[in-house]
Amino acid sequence: MSVKVCKFGGTSMADGNVINGVKKIIDADARRKYVVVSAPGKRYSGDTKVTDLLYACHKELVEKGSCKNGFAAVRARFNSLVKELNIPFEINALLDETEAAIDSERSEDFTASRGEYLCARIVAEVLGATFIDAKDVIFFNEDGSLNGEKSYKAISFAVSGAERAVIPGFYGKGYDGKVKTFSRGGSDISGSIIARAVNATVYENWTDVSGFLACDPRIVESPVKMKTISYKELRELSYMGANVLHSDSIFPLRKANIPIQIKNTFRPQDAGTSIVPSAKYTPSGNLVTGVAGKKNFTVIFIEKSHMNAEVGFMCKVLSVLVEEEISIEHIPSGIDTMSLVVESNDLSKEKLETVIEKIKSAVAPDVIRVIEDIALIATVGHGMSSSVGTSARLFNAIAAADINIKMIDQGSSELNIIVGVRNDDYEKCIRAIYSEFFK
Repeated sequence: MSVKVCKFGGTSMADGNVINGVKKIIDADARRKYVVVSAPGKRYSGDTKVTDLLYACHKELVEKGSCKNGFAAVRARFNSLVKELNIPFEINALLDETEAAIDSERSEDFTASRGEYLCARIVAEVLGATFIDAKDVIFFNEDGSLNGEKSYKAISFAVSGAERAVIPGFYGKGYDGKVKTFSRGGSDISGSIIARAVNATVYENWTDVSGFLACDPRIVESPVKMKTISYKELRELSYMGANVLHSDSIFPLRKANIPIQIKNTFRPQDAGTSIVPSAKYTPSGNLVTGVAGKKNFTVIFIEKSHMNAEVGFMCKVLSVLVEEEISIEHIPSGIDTMSLVVESNDLSKEKLETVIEKIKSAVAPDVIRVIEDIALIATVGHGMSSSVGTSARLFNAIAAADINIKMIDQGSSELNIIVGVRNDDYEKCIRAIYSEFFK
């Protein structure tokens, strides 16, 4: 039988009216058997997401020994939700139990996970479905990675007797037996894990947009919507800041070749965007699929004559970053030069000074300098590798916009070209690239 797994984001859980709309979506297709939910998001501009309220609760708990004041806002939010839904659900007893557990566990992960937990309990009541706690079916290894084999078996067993089931997203059980969360947006990953475990026909990810857009609509007005993109394109665009779907959500699905469908909770009739395995991907005809980027990177530029002839040079440099626990985003290099691109948030002034001194000690460079306030912009598309002159068009468009490129990095797959520009030129650069390839 064809089975769909549906994940609904925070905006889809924001209030009772929207949740009733979610019920209509699920009831409209008998194949939508397994539902993964996020914590309630913002109801209006200026509102606070429930997950943010819970992080504030943990901070209060650490500072004052109790989260009573902070949890009052969480309590009010869920009471309002149940009232709007008009269901006979003993929410106050559940909230009392949850607050006591937060005080007892004193764990940030446990506290943050309670938004999904409470929301899933309510949605299960609305749907008349079985509630399955994520901590009983999703497991992490000691290093924090997903224990896929154990999780898939547990999920398959848990849902085997359920006509319909609701599972909270965002968390599971850590190696120590305690609740552990994914990174923010991790409910997308939870949904893909469930889809993989039940061998779903499709994984539907319901959000507040009608698919993947070719670039950020806050920068370019009414950008083109993509009908179909590949896993690889999704990975590149999500990693570079396209926030429709968590970039790690494709990994559980890739081996099973399960497609993802991005759908709009508020416009369920819209076709959305299909995300498919590369083997099943048919290019749309566009050279470029999308443009995405992020601000606030720091580049550490290193120059030394005959660097390429010095055995172990790069290894010595990278070992400094490993020792300081700093992730490297990109490493553009030349014969006598290399650049380390890292997120500025990972580098305090003191840590940057330490890294510089350690690199000087390790490899004695001729020149080492730091370039700050850099934005990275990725132009992504399968069509780029088979078309002559794509790079020239890209660089000419950026030059015509009077933007100076600080860095260029192209992957060997030729799926993307990444440029580094000043933070101040970020929006202008995206508009120039979009205009060149889409207008």
